[in-house]
Amino acid sequence: MTPTFEPDRALFPFESKWFQSSVGQVHYIDEGSGEPILFLHGNPTWSFLYRGVVIRLRKNFRCIAVDYPGFGLSPHPPGYGYTAAEHARVVIELVNGLGLKNLTIMGQDWGGPIGMKVALDDPTRIRALVMGNTWYWRLESIAQIAFSKIMSTNFMQGQIFKKNFFVERIMKLGVKFPMPTEVHDHYRGPFPTLDSRAGTAEFPRELTRAGEWLSRIAAEVPHRLGNKPMLLTWGMHDVAFPPSMMDRFRADFADVRVHRLEAKHYIQEDAPAEIAEAVAGFLGR
Repeated sequence: MTPTFEPDRALFPFESKWFQSSVGQVHYIDEGSGEPILFLHGNPTWSFLYRGVVIRLRKNFRCIAVDYPGFGLSPHPPGYGYTAAEHARVVIELVNGLGLKNLTIMGQDWGGPIGMKVALDDPTRIRALVMGNTWYWRLESIAQIAFSKIMSTNFMQGQIFKKNFFVERIMKLGVKFPMPTEVHDHYRGPFPTLDSRAGTAEFPRELTRAGEWLSRIAAEVPHRLGNKPMLLTWGMHDVAFPPSMMDRFRADFADVRVHRLEAKHYIQEDAPAEIAEAVAGFLGR
């Protein structure tokens, strides 16, 4: 299924690009020039989430933001499972296809573990990592596991498919400052039908189902990526990913800087200018 949603150029003033992955076409934007930064989204978002960051950083950096298959403007491949491991394989193909080197990866929500897996594929091409309100290990929090199990029930899966629950409810709860209607509409747009919401329904199930995959990533991170500079841009009012989760990053990485944000979970909506400034300072521009 190919999405029919057309973003407003006033809100998303970027040229769409397409990459032919092993599962089909994938949408991404590639703006500016300089050292590359790859921006990875979570659920139920897409490259639109990073628009305010990209607009500010493209003057000095090459900013690449991708939509996973079934998210944003990327089509829904037949037979695709929408697992984090599948998304990571597609992003690795994109990175290889674009020949990205001296790369900084920024990940938020599911973009964190997906980004870590991409970095582990070839640590020599990684310059630095920027993470915000995310993780990369098997979740152990009772609240997070309970959330996954509740969202995996038949009733809540029905709410996600029939009522677009993640876009209509979770996103509203995940911002400190209310989103304008036209912005919220850009998160509704890619998911107009029940079938189009398969990816948003799978991600909460993956919080527990991907435990082994996450454990393998966590085991490799300290010795293969632990020497990479790390910037944490963290929303301090996120109940799903509280500030205490930064401790694991500090334990696994030797060089960790923290920029605290007056934000909830969707930090790119609450504080894009602060994030862009922090990233530019971190990377020396």
